[in-house]
Amino acid sequence: MKAMMKNRWQRLLALWRAGLLAHRDFRLMWLSSTVTSFGGQITMLALPLTAVVMLDATPAQMGTLVGLEALPFSLFSLHAGVLIDRVRKLPIILVCEAVICFALGAVPLAALIDVLSMPLLYVVGFVLGTVFVFVGSAAQVYLTQLAGRERLIEANSLFIGAESTARLTGPGLAGLLIQWLSAPLAIFFDCLTFVASLLLLTRMRHVEPQPVKAEDASVHREIREGLALVLGHPILRPLTLVSTSWFIVFQGWMALQTLYATRELGLSPGQLGAAHMVGGAGALLSSFLASRITRRLGTGVPILIGVGCSAASWLLLALMPRTGHAFATLGAAMFVFDFGIMLYWINYASLRQAVTPDHLLGRMTATMRFFTVAAAPLGALAAGHAAEAFGLRQTFAGMGVLVIGMVAVLYLRTDLRRVPDVSTIEAQRRQCPDPSVDASARLAGVD
Repeated sequence: MKAMMKNRWQRLLALWRAGLLAHRDFRLMWLSSTVTSFGGQITMLALPLTAVVMLDATPAQMGTLVGLEALPFSLFSLHAGVLIDRVRKLPIILVCEAVICFALGAVPLAALIDVLSMPLLYVVGFVLGTVFVFVGSAAQVYLTQLAGRERLIEANSLFIGAESTARLTGPGLAGLLIQWLSAPLAIFFDCLTFVASLLLLTRMRHVEPQPVKAEDASVHREIREGLALVLGHPILRPLTLVSTSWFIVFQGWMALQTLYATRELGLSPGQLGAAHMVGGAGALLSSFLASRITRRLGTGVPILIGVGCSAASWLLLALMPRTGHAFATLGAAMFVFDFGIMLYWINYASLRQAVTPDHLLGRMTATMRFFTVAAAPLGALAAGHAAEAFGLRQTFAGMGVLVIGMVAVLYLRTDLRRVPDVSTIEAQRRQCPDPSVDASARLAGVD
């Protein structure tokens, strides 16, 4: 028995040493992301609940709030990509996280001095959206530098696994904090997680190479290069179509989910948090299975499967009765939704990073985020007005039907179903001396 246990611990230790978490800087970044993921679960529930419960927001106002959070992606993404390719990424991440901390802190402060209002939440949402334009792209590029292209699936799975664990436990804690302290005061705890994240990131030793700036470089020229890459690449182009189409509908879901759970189903903040915990279990399962699914199906098919799962969850919500089983049904819908979205994101993020040259990673990420989120405010606003005109259930049903049709078209009309896994793409890339976009497309198995 002792020998068996010793061998087991030796195997676990060998797996640890072979994994990315054995590397100090990667581990610090992973811990930073984990900490802020737990805090983010609080704000994800507390910010919309502040609007719905304390300020009695209408569906149209909720659509406006979510739309303003997405608007900065339309305004600033392309310029953000140029900046990220020109400078080191870690300083951008540090500055952005400090700004997030101050923006979130404005909500509990306003509640304490009794000046909380929807216009203030609109401003906070817009500021947070602006910061996320920069920090999200910079973090994805920095992760590629730390992990290496050939280990992107492993790296993204670890980060998604940490986020999934936060989804599994964080919403329950968030729901309790909101019930005990009120939604605005609970957001203060999210501020503390960004303080902890900053302390972790300042301990990193990784020295980023200074990006080389071309002598004749200009902002508009570099923006055009990013646009040409995304729109002309046979893999990045359909990926952009997938994410853009889906995200428009997703913003409608974000605008309406809290209203639906509290007013239509009559769930308390604690029950809503518990339902999100069930969703976190789906996300965690997805992070564990992602590599296995990708090896069997390639990278493109899991992306479409993941998007299809969100449609299934919305149709389930549309059919959900307001009974004693409403919580269980919402939890099941959240499980399916989170499983699918994590499967989608792990493969989507890894694939787009794998086929993009290093010097274009920032612009690729920011440009794709621009297209993905540019029309998203319209989705939130349209969903809010549709819910007022036709009802919440009917709106969710329409969202589900739209996404199912989108998945069918993308499967039949694009080459995503033939894209292999990321490790195969990277292994073939190294054998190809041509670093051009066309070469990376051929290596990915797309004609």
